[in-house]
Amino acid sequence: MSTVDQLVARTLGITEDRLTADLAYQSVREWDSLGHVALIVALEQEYGVEIGDDLMLELRTLGAVRAFADGLADPAAAAGPTAPAPRTGASDVTPLDGTVHRGLESVTFDQSAITLIDGAEGTLEYRGYSIHDLAEHASFEEVAHLLVHGHLPDAAALEVFAKQLRAARTLPAPVLDLVRSLAHAHPMEALRTCVSALGAFGARRAAGTDESYTEALEAGIELIARIPMIVAAHHAFRSGREPLWPREDAGHAEAFLTVLLGEKPTPAAVRVIDKGFVVHADHGSNASAFTARVAIGCRADMTAALTAAIAAFSGSVHGGAAERVIGLVDEVGTPENAEAHVAALRGRGEPVMGFGHRVYRTEDPRVRHLRASVVELSEERGDRTGLDILDAVATAMRPWQRHGVAANVDLYAGLSYRLLGLPDDLAVALFVVGRAPGWVAQALEQHANNVLIRPLLAYAGPRGLAYPAGAAR
Repeated sequence: MSTVDQLVARTLGITEDRLTADLAYQSVREWDSLGHVALIVALEQEYGVEIGDDLMLELRTLGAVRAFADGLADPAAAAGPTAPAPRTGASDVTPLDGTVHRGLESVTFDQSAITLIDGAEGTLEYRGYSIHDLAEHASFEEVAHLLVHGHLPDAAALEVFAKQLRAARTLPAPVLDLVRSLAHAHPMEALRTCVSALGAFGARRAAGTDESYTEALEAGIELIARIPMIVAAHHAFRSGREPLWPREDAGHAEAFLTVLLGEKPTPAAVRVIDKGFVVHADHGSNASAFTARVAIGCRADMTAALTAAIAAFSGSVHGGAAERVIGLVDEVGTPENAEAHVAALRGRGEPVMGFGHRVYRTEDPRVRHLRASVVELSEERGDRTGLDILDAVATAMRPWQRHGVAANVDLYAGLSYRLLGLPDDLAVALFVVGRAPGWVAQALEQHANNVLIRPLLAYAGPRGLAYPAGAAR
C-alpha cells in the first residue's frame, strides 16, 4: 500500500481493503465532512503544503488524492485530481449525468423567503433581518411573529400574537396526564410522544379533508406555545413536583422558566433563555426542517409535521449533538488540558463536539450570542471554569478553522443551561422550544406552494436474479 493510501486509511480509520477505486467523500460513513477536513490537514502535514478551499473541494475522491500526492512527488507526472472510476456491477436507475448527491448535498430543492444562510461569510438572516440585530434587540415573540407571519409586528400586532400564545399554553388534561406518566423517559422521548398526542385534541375536520392553511397556522401557533409547556412540565414531574403554572401575563421565556424551575426566574435567566430561543428559531433547510416539509408536503397536518421534525432532531448528528457537547467541560477538566484533549481526539479520528457545520465555512454567527449569555451567567455566579475550558478548546481548534471547522451553535448552548441549574439532558429539548417557530414557518411555506418531495435513489444492487428452486414458502 502506498504512503498516501496508508495516510487515507489511517486518517479515516478504515481498513486497506476499503480503499477501492470509487472511494469518495460521503461514499462511506467515515469520510464525512469532519473526516474530509481531517484528511486535508493530514495531507498538509505529511507533504508540507497548504491546501486552499478550491483544491480542498477537488480532493474528494481517492483517485484525486492519489494524483495530488503523485504530483508532489513527481511534478512532471502530475495530472491533477482525477474522477473516481465508474462503479462496477449491475445498475438499475442511474442519474442522467451519473452524479449521486449523497445526503442531497448541494441540491437546491425549492425557493424560500424565510432564512438566508451564507456559509462562506457566516451570515444568518431571518426574513432579511440579521441574527445579530434580532438577538440583541428583539424578543422571542417578535421573532416568532416574523417567521410565522412574514414580517415584524407593530405594538398592536405583537400584543395580539402574544395573547394567542398565552391562551394556547394550557395542555389538554389527557396530554398532561401522559406527560406525567412519562416522567421516567428522556425529555426528547417524552416531547416527541406528547406532541404527537396533541394531534388527537385539535380541531376536527371532516373525513377525507386536508388541513387548510389557516388551520395549519392556528395549529402551529398552538404548538409554539405548548411545546415549552410539555418540556417544562415533564421536568417538573421527573423532579418530583407539580408544575407551577405561570402568571397569565408572563412572557414566553418567563412562563417557560417558571414551570421548568418551579419558581419565578431571575431577570438574567429570562434574558438568557429569550436570546437562546431567538438564536435557535430557524436555520433553513436542515434535516429536521426538511423532515417537516416532507411530512406536510404529503398533506399530513401541522402536528404530524412537527412530530416528525422532533424525531429527526433528536438524532445524535443533528440536535442531539447539543447534549453531547456539554460533556467536553467534564472531559477536559481544566483549560490547561484542552490542547492535549483535542490532540487525543483527533489522533483517534474522533470529532471534537461543538465544532464544524455542514453549511458554515467560518464561525457560526450564533456562537457569539450564546457565548455572551455564558459570560453573563458565569459572572453572575462567580464561576468562569466552564467558560474558560470551552474557550481553551476553541483556541486549540484554531488550526482547523481555516478548513471550515469552527465553533458551532452547540458549543456554548449546553453550558448556559447548566449554569441555570438545569440537567444536561434538557439541552436538546430546549433547542426544540426555540426552533418551533422555524419549523412552523417552514411547514407553512411548503403548505402554501406545495409539491410532493420525492427524490430518487440510484440502484446499485443485482438485477434479474432467478428465484431458486425449492425455496421455502
